[in-house]
This record gives sequence, structure tokens and C-alpha cells, in this order.
Amino acid sequence: MSDRTQTETATIPGPSRPAAEPTPARPEPGPAAPSARSVWLTRLLMVGIVLAALNLRPAITSLGALLEEVRDGLHMSGGLAGLLTSVPPLCFAVFGSAAPRLSRRLGPGAVVLAGMAAITAGLLLRPFAGGTAAFLAASALALMGIALSNVLMPVIVKRYFPDRVGTMTGLYSMALALGTSLAAAATVPVTDALGGDWRYGLAVWAALGVLAVAVWLPLARGGGSAASTADPAADADAGRTAPAAPALPITRSRTAWALACFFGLQATGAYITMGWMPQIFRDAGVSAGTAGVLLAVTMVMGVPLAFVIPRLATRMRTQGPIALALGACGLIGYAGLYLAPAGGAWAWALLLGVSNCAFPLALTMIGMRSRTGAGVVRLSAFAQSVGYLISIPGPILVGTLYEHSGGWDMPLTLMGALMVPQMIAGVLAGRDRTIEDEG
Repeated sequence: MSDRTQTETATIPGPSRPAAEPTPARPEPGPAAPSARSVWLTRLLMVGIVLAALNLRPAITSLGALLEEVRDGLHMSGGLAGLLTSVPPLCFAVFGSAAPRLSRRLGPGAVVLAGMAAITAGLLLRPFAGGTAAFLAASALALMGIALSNVLMPVIVKRYFPDRVGTMTGLYSMALALGTSLAAAATVPVTDALGGDWRYGLAVWAALGVLAVAVWLPLARGGGSAASTADPAADADAGRTAPAAPALPITRSRTAWALACFFGLQATGAYITMGWMPQIFRDAGVSAGTAGVLLAVTMVMGVPLAFVIPRLATRMRTQGPIALALGACGLIGYAGLYLAPAGGAWAWALLLGVSNCAFPLALTMIGMRSRTGAGVVRLSAFAQSVGYLISIPGPILVGTLYEHSGGWDMPLTLMGALMVPQMIAGVLAGRDRTIEDEG
């Protein structure tokens, strides 16, 4: 018998009660008020997740769109400019490893709020820093906020939406892809509209951070306790039924290493594609404008597919087939660039856009490979920190091979060859097991 049924039965008058003396009606303590609060907090949390995801890439892609103007404005050498483009994955690896400790001490909601504040401050400070060193320091501040939020967003999804991991990861991934594409495509037109000053073109993206901070303030109050009331029953169930965190160190988990390798190899492919694909097309005779549009097509593919793939992944017992399908698209795309880069340019751009959607698949598997919120924190920090470290040499190696070979045959061969271990790691990471099973 449910609690509500018992309450209603207790208020029914018994047969011995005189009909002429009805019991005064007492207000029944129903769940209306808590339910309304829970609905409101759940919706606010969903908005917060979307806004956080929108803020995780504009600091990078907006700078890429104006890198030449920034170099001229700050009198930056080519070596420093190259360092600037390789800083993001390094910061993601270094600062992301601090997320579990901060999350345990402050709560994930508070750390995400701090991350959004760091992104906002970095974006506001760096255009007006007044020198290369200060510009790099402000960029590092924004990247630190991105790194912390990168690690904790799968944790937020797992903790507060345990029965909707695929849907919420898809929503988050789609918003991240949208923010990436929007900053890449709109930064130059926005800069022109603001008078052509690159400083304003970079600073304008801090407005997204201000919105995210405003939403995460109530969610993070009390170390995240406000957000956790969105589904108190689910939290209580999790506390009763979730097994303890594994005694096995995360560095000894085969599943964790498979996820880290898969994450790192897909990030390698994404950074290589974003950094070098336009040049591949231009060297094949495609105009600069068309090469830029082709890159935009590749990036935009992530918007709808980032919502579809996580939902599909959570409905499958193992996610290996998805990893294989995405890897096959990458192999065909790189083979096409090798054989006929200009003739099938649009097809290769589409296929590589599909292949780059291994990122939302990796995020989804992070949420699925642990039974507990604490386990997801550890797994997310390990997979992303190690993965971003793995991704650092790839774009540099491709550039070196291109410079020394004088063409794209060797770099494209390397790109295609890297898809094979990515597919293997995806199959291993997609097995139906958790890190608790290995403990």
C-alpha cells in the first residue's frame, strides 16, 4: 500500500463515528510544494548544463578565428603563437586532474560555478591584458575553468539525471558543439560589427559566461545541495543501493585506460581536423573561402549527432559497434582526402564530421562505466586528463611531417593509421562492465 493510500484511508471516518458530528477537515500534507520546487530546480539545472556546455569552447575557437590579428596586436612571435594553440589540451590535462579533490571538498555544483567564473574572468581580462605574458595568463585562467567543468559535467549528469544519462549527455554535447561552431563562425563578423577591434571580438564571448554564472549561483548554494534536491528520492536510492567505490586504484583499471586511450585518440583526430583540414583542401586547389565552409560543415555535423549518439549508446548493451562505425567514417574520410581531396571534398568533410562525434560517445561511456557518482568523478578526471595528454603530440607531428615531406601523403597516412587503435580502444571501453566490477 502506498503512503498516499494509507493517508487517505486514515482520514475516512469509521462506522462508529456519529454522522451529525463530522470531523473537521484537516489539510492533507501532500507533495505539491516539494514537487513544484523539484520541477523548478530540475529545469534550472538543465538550463545550467546547457549554458555551461556553451561556454566550454568559445575561448578556444574565437581565438583561432582572430589569431593573425592577435599576433599582430601583441607582436607575438610564431613560436609563441604555436605554443598558444597547443596550450588548451595541456591545461585540460593538468587542471582537470584537480577536479575530483575540489568536488569532494566543495561539491560539483560549486566547482562548476567556479569554472564558469574563471572562464568569464579570463575572457574579459585577456583582450585588454596589455602584453603577451598577461594574455597567456588570462587564457590559462579561462582554460582552467574549462578543464574543471569538462571533468565535472558528466558527473553532474550522472548524479542528478541517473535515468537520463543518454538524453542529458546528448543535450550537453549538442550545446558544446553549438558553442564551438558559433564562436568559430561568428567571431569575425561580430568583430567587424564592433568596429574591427579584435579585443572586443574576443571579449564579447564573456557574455555567455555571465549568463552561466547567474544560473549556477542558486544551484551551487550550499555546496550543491540545492541542485541535489531536484530528485531527492533518486539520491536516497543511490545512497542505499550503490556499491562502495572500488578499492582498485583507477590507474590499474583496464576500463579506465581503454576510455583514456579512446578519449585521447578521438581528441587527436579532432584537433588535427580543426587545425589542418582547411590547409589540406587549399593545397588541393580549393579556395580559402570554400575550405573554411568545409571546416564549418565538419564542425556543424556534431550538433545533431551529439544528441542522437548518446541516446543510442545508452540503449545498447555495448557501445563498441558505434565506435567502429564512427572509426570507419574516419578511415573513409582520410582515404578520400588522400586519393581525391578536391573531387569529393564535401563527402570527406561530412564523413570526418561524423567521425568527430566520438567525443559525445566518450562522454556517455564515462557516465556508464561506473555505478556511483564518486566513481564517475574519478573516471572522468582520469580519462580526460590522460586523454588530453595523449592528444598533444598529434597536431604537432602532423605539422612536422607536412613540413618535411612537402605534401599530405605521410600526414594523412598517419591520421588514418591512428583510427585503428581508436576503434580498438572504443570496443574495449564499450564493454558492458564498470570500474567497480574490476575492483
